[in-house]
Amino acid sequence: MTATRIDGKAFAAALRERVGGYAASFEEAAGRKAGLAVVLVGDDPASQVYVGSKGKATVAANMASFEHRLPDETTSQELLALVEQLNQDESVDGILVQLPLPSHLDEQSIISAISPDKDVDGFHVINAGRLSVGQSGFVPCTPLGCMMLLTDRLGDLSGLEAVVIGRSNIVGKPMAQLLLDANATVTIAHSRTKDLPGVVKRADIVVAAVGRAEMVKAEWLKEGATVIDVGINRLPPEPGKEKGRLVGDVAFNEASEVAAAITPVPGGVGPMTIAVLLRNTLVAAHRNAGLTAPEDL
Repeated sequence: MTATRIDGKAFAAALRERVGGYAASFEEAAGRKAGLAVVLVGDDPASQVYVGSKGKATVAANMASFEHRLPDETTSQELLALVEQLNQDESVDGILVQLPLPSHLDEQSIISAISPDKDVDGFHVINAGRLSVGQSGFVPCTPLGCMMLLTDRLGDLSGLEAVVIGRSNIVGKPMAQLLLDANATVTIAHSRTKDLPGVVKRADIVVAAVGRAEMVKAEWLKEGATVIDVGINRLPPEPGKEKGRLVGDVAFNEASEVAAAITPVPGGVGPMTIAVLLRNTLVAAHRNAGLTAPEDL
């Protein structure tokens, strides 16, 4: 058996194209573009790249991009004032404060200041609560993207056994909740789990989101499992090379001999995150304008 590669890059491209088409229709109906505001504090190189790519993707999807780049020494009061200004701005439908923030700023208090109805990252405690009780809210982009890939591949997930490795608020916990809502039987595993390989071996669906390079081995997997690899880790460079290669949390080559389907790294889950961010922003725009969002968003 050689696993089918789940092509997140192609799925994300199709989703972005769909979002772009619906964004043009939204502009006609609402008389304005859907708008995403991204706030970057400091000069973290990776964050600068992410913010730039999000801005370009927003414009490419027929939406308005508002970038706010603030110096590293920005105070909590200054950042909170900007967030409140964006909360009140009717041209802004989604607000994303790029993480991590400089160490002197409290991330949770900043996220809590964002209006839950503009929290397109899905990190606000109110949106986490909405997800946990089955109400409509915003779901963090990465787990929602994973769920889209799973349902596209497997269809109905009812009765399947799923193991999520990782319990972060950004991926692990919301991923587990989405799988529960889809009627899967869900186990959240983590570093303290006893016999982790044995737990994973039971699973029809494995979502690895732990941040350890190639931790999940082929012998951990049930034959025919579907594997979603959220991890992105850079290995040390080989002799004579400047950069080490990117790998996931799953040992891809060997896992491909056991799994039925698996996401590669790169090109699997990664491209879905920005695509879902655009999708969440357009859904927010429809809600803010009193319009019904298309069902296939």
